[in-house]
Amino acid sequence: MISVRVHVRTAFLAFLFIGAPTAYASSENAKAFAIAKKNACLGCHAINKKIVGPSFQDIAAKYKNSTSANALLKNKIQKGGAGSWGVVPMPANTKLSDVELSILVSWILQGAPSNN
Repeated sequence: MISVRVHVRTAFLAFLFIGAPTAYASSENAKAFAIAKKNACLGCHAINKKIVGPSFQDIAAKYKNSTSANALLKNKIQKGGAGSWGVVPMPANTKLSDVELSILVSWILQGAPSNN
């Protein structure tokens, strides 16, 4: 009986410390993808290839070592602009909340991981 309790407890703790972060990451990735889809980001950006704008993976690579990347990208998404990746301007996305911007930028800076 004690042996069974130990195995159950061990399995539960393993889920908490190994499975839970994965579930959380998947949930955050799904939220970010939904935000990108809802706000037409995917019309110009793809996860791994250039469309009109750069891929999310290219953006992550460009800003990989930048300490100001988070603030820079939040500002770029919210206010739009041109010149960072060419002459085609990116439209402003003023309706995104700060929380949505944070989720989206975090996801982009991770290379836009998917749940698949």
